Amino acid sequence: MRAPKRKRGRIRTIHVQSGVDLDRLADRIRYVGSMEHKDYHSFAGPPRLRSDATPCPREIKDPTMICEWLRIAIRRGATGGPWEGDFPRYVWYKLDNVVYEGRLVNRGLGDYKGYKLNENEWPENIEAFYGGT
Repeated sequence: MRAPKRKRGRIRTIHVQSGVDLDRLADRIRYVGSMEHKDYHSFAGPPRLRSDATPCPREIKDPTMICEWLRIAIRRGATGGPWEGDFPRYVWYKLDNVVYEGRLVNRGLGDYKGYKLNENEWPENIEAFYGGT
């Protein structure tokens, strides 16, 4: 059973756990994607788009490129807690005027899925990590 829909958005706060080597951490993560955010067949498998999930843009299909976006975000410190084991639960990457959120799906391996955020969902001060909009 799914949790009821949130009435207000979750507050996204950028936070880096003290003592973390971000370069080393970035080398350990990988992007695995999620069928729940796909409405087309992809490397993640057959589509199973949830009705409440943001669909992945069809033009963004390369998992290697998306993994590199996650690594850039981590190296810049665009991460948010809670931290689960060695990994931040959330990572944010800004490309042009779009922010993507990476969500930890396997805390033992450092696997992430990702999705696009609406502008009102962006973490506060995300522009400081990527420049202005």
